[in-house]
Amino acid sequence: MKNIVWPLLLLTLISACGNSEEKEERLSVDLIENNNTGEDGVKNSDDNAPFFEFVEEVKDFGQITQGEIITTVFRFRNVGKSDLIISSAQGSCGCTVPEWPKEPIKSGENGEVTVTFDSNGKFGVQNKTITLVANTIPNTKVIALKGEVLAPSK
Repeated sequence: MKNIVWPLLLLTLISACGNSEEKEERLSVDLIENNNTGEDGVKNSDDNAPFFEFVEEVKDFGQITQGEIITTVFRFRNVGKSDLIISSAQGSCGCTVPEWPKEPIKSGENGEVTVTFDSNGKFGVQNKTITLVANTIPNTKVIALKGEVLAPSK
Protein backbone atom coordinates (compact mmCIF):
# COMPACT_ATOMS: atom_id res chain seq x y z
CA MET A 1 0.00 0.00 0.00
CA LYS A 2 2.83 2.43 0.89
CA ASN A 3 4.47 1.71 -2.47
CA ILE A 4 1.40 3.00 -4.32
CA VAL A 5 0.67 6.11 -2.17
CA TRP A 6 3.93 7.97 -2.84
CA PRO A 7 3.89 7.69 -6.64
CA LEU A 8 0.21 8.71 -6.73
CA LEU A 9 0.90 11.69 -4.47
CA LEU A 10 3.84 12.75 -6.64
CA LEU A 11 1.80 12.38 -9.83
CA THR A 12 -1.04 14.47 -8.31
CA LEU A 13 1.33 17.27 -7.32
CA ILE A 14 3.00 17.38 -10.73
CA SER A 15 -0.28 17.46 -12.66
CA ALA A 16 -1.79 20.11 -10.34
CA CYS A 17 1.16 22.44 -10.89
CA GLY A 18 1.01 22.00 -14.65
CA ASN A 19 -2.68 22.90 -14.84
CA SER A 20 -2.19 26.07 -12.81
CA GLU A 21 0.48 27.41 -15.15
CA GLU A 22 -1.65 26.68 -18.22
CA LYS A 23 -4.61 28.58 -16.75
CA GLU A 24 -2.50 31.62 -15.84
CA GLU A 25 -0.94 31.74 -19.31
CA ARG A 26 -4.30 31.31 -21.02
CA LEU A 27 -5.88 34.09 -18.95
CA SER A 28 -3.19 36.65 -19.73
CA VAL A 29 -3.26 35.83 -23.44
CA ASP A 30 -7.08 35.98 -23.55
CA LEU A 31 -7.07 39.51 -22.13
CA ILE A 32 -4.86 40.72 -24.97
CA GLU A 33 -6.27 38.68 -27.85
CA ASN A 34 -9.92 39.14 -26.88
CA ASN A 35 -9.79 42.91 -27.23
CA ASN A 36 -13.28 43.38 -28.58
CA THR A 37 -15.41 41.68 -25.95
CA GLY A 38 -17.39 43.87 -23.60
CA GLU A 39 -17.88 43.41 -19.89
CA ASP A 40 -21.03 41.34 -20.45
CA GLY A 41 -19.14 38.90 -22.73
CA VAL A 42 -20.95 40.12 -25.86
CA LYS A 43 -18.70 40.67 -28.84
CA ASN A 44 -18.37 44.37 -29.72
CA SER A 45 -18.13 45.71 -33.22
CA ASP A 46 -15.77 48.63 -33.88
CA ASP A 47 -18.82 50.89 -33.44
CA ASN A 48 -19.59 49.59 -29.95
CA ALA A 49 -16.04 49.26 -28.64
CA PRO A 50 -14.70 51.50 -25.90
CA PHE A 51 -12.34 54.24 -27.07
CA PHE A 52 -9.79 56.52 -25.36
CA GLU A 53 -9.98 60.27 -25.95
CA PHE A 54 -7.06 61.91 -24.13
CA VAL A 55 -6.91 65.62 -23.32
CA GLU A 56 -3.17 65.38 -24.14
CA GLU A 57 -1.35 62.30 -25.42
CA VAL A 58 2.08 63.91 -24.95
CA LYS A 59 3.02 65.90 -21.83
CA ASP A 60 6.07 68.17 -21.86
CA PHE A 61 7.55 68.56 -18.38
CA GLY A 62 9.98 71.24 -19.62
CA GLN A 63 13.41 71.48 -17.99
CA ILE A 64 14.14 69.87 -14.65
CA THR A 65 17.33 69.30 -12.68
CA GLN A 66 18.80 65.80 -12.58
CA GLY A 67 17.50 63.98 -9.51
CA GLU A 68 14.05 65.58 -9.52
CA ILE A 69 10.98 63.36 -9.51
CA ILE A 70 7.93 64.66 -11.33
CA THR A 71 4.37 63.38 -11.41
CA THR A 72 1.86 64.23 -14.11
CA VAL A 73 -1.69 63.15 -14.89
CA PHE A 74 -3.02 62.11 -18.29
CA ARG A 75 -6.79 62.64 -18.33
CA PHE A 76 -9.03 60.75 -20.74
CA ARG A 77 -12.66 60.08 -21.51
CA ASN A 78 -14.23 56.85 -22.72
CA VAL A 79 -16.01 58.05 -25.86
CA GLY A 80 -16.96 54.52 -26.92
CA LYS A 81 -20.25 52.77 -26.28
CA SER A 82 -19.10 50.11 -23.79
CA ASP A 83 -17.02 49.91 -20.61
CA LEU A 84 -13.29 50.59 -21.06
CA ILE A 85 -11.01 48.26 -19.10
CA ILE A 86 -7.26 48.90 -18.86
CA SER A 87 -5.57 45.57 -18.13
CA SER A 88 -2.01 46.93 -17.86
CA ALA A 89 0.22 49.97 -18.27
CA GLN A 90 3.98 49.79 -18.83
CA GLY A 91 6.59 52.55 -18.92
CA SER A 92 9.39 52.42 -21.49
CA CYS A 93 11.93 52.20 -18.66
CA GLY A 94 12.03 51.69 -14.90
CA CYS A 95 12.23 55.45 -14.33
CA THR A 96 8.68 55.94 -15.67
CA VAL A 97 5.99 54.38 -13.48
CA PRO A 98 2.28 54.56 -14.41
CA GLU A 99 -0.77 54.11 -12.17
CA TRP A 100 -4.10 53.48 -13.89
CA PRO A 101 -7.73 52.81 -12.91
CA LYS A 102 -8.34 49.14 -12.21
CA GLU A 103 -12.13 49.40 -12.43
CA PRO A 104 -14.07 49.75 -15.70
CA ILE A 105 -14.59 53.27 -17.07
CA LYS A 106 -18.19 53.49 -18.28
CA SER A 107 -19.11 55.11 -21.58
CA GLY A 108 -18.94 58.90 -21.24
CA GLU A 109 -16.97 58.78 -17.98
CA ASN A 110 -13.50 60.17 -17.33
CA GLY A 111 -10.37 58.45 -16.07
CA GLU A 112 -6.76 59.29 -15.25
CA VAL A 113 -3.36 57.70 -15.72
CA THR A 114 -0.82 59.12 -13.27
CA VAL A 115 2.82 58.88 -14.35
CA THR A 116 5.87 59.41 -12.14
CA PHE A 117 9.25 60.09 -13.78
CA ASP A 118 12.48 59.80 -11.74
CA SER A 119 15.31 61.76 -13.39
CA ASN A 120 18.08 60.24 -11.26
CA GLY A 121 20.88 59.17 -13.62
CA LYS A 122 19.22 60.84 -16.62
CA PHE A 123 20.64 63.72 -18.64
CA GLY A 124 19.56 65.59 -21.75
CA VAL A 125 16.38 65.31 -23.79
CA GLN A 126 14.03 62.60 -22.53
CA ASN A 127 11.20 60.90 -24.42
CA LYS A 128 9.43 58.26 -22.32
CA THR A 129 6.39 56.28 -23.41
CA ILE A 130 3.65 54.51 -21.50
CA THR A 131 1.83 51.68 -23.27
CA LEU A 132 -1.71 50.97 -22.11
CA VAL A 133 -3.30 47.60 -22.90
CA ALA A 134 -7.09 47.79 -22.89
CA ASN A 135 -10.21 46.27 -24.42
CA THR A 136 -10.17 48.91 -27.16
CA ILE A 137 -9.63 48.41 -30.89
CA PRO A 138 -6.64 48.39 -31.34
CA ASN A 139 -5.87 47.02 -27.89
CA THR A 140 -2.87 49.29 -27.17
CA LYS A 141 -2.59 53.04 -26.70
CA VAL A 142 0.72 54.87 -26.30
CA ILE A 143 1.01 58.12 -24.38
CA ALA A 144 4.29 59.98 -23.84
CA LEU A 145 6.24 62.20 -21.49
CA LYS A 146 9.01 64.44 -22.77
CA GLY A 147 11.34 67.11 -21.50
CA GLU A 148 14.95 67.89 -20.70
CA VAL A 149 17.02 66.89 -17.69
CA LEU A 150 19.74 69.42 -16.82
CA ALA A 151 22.93 68.72 -14.87
CA PRO A 152 22.73 69.82 -11.26
CA SER A 153 24.37 73.16 -10.52
CA LYS A 154 27.61 73.02 -8.56
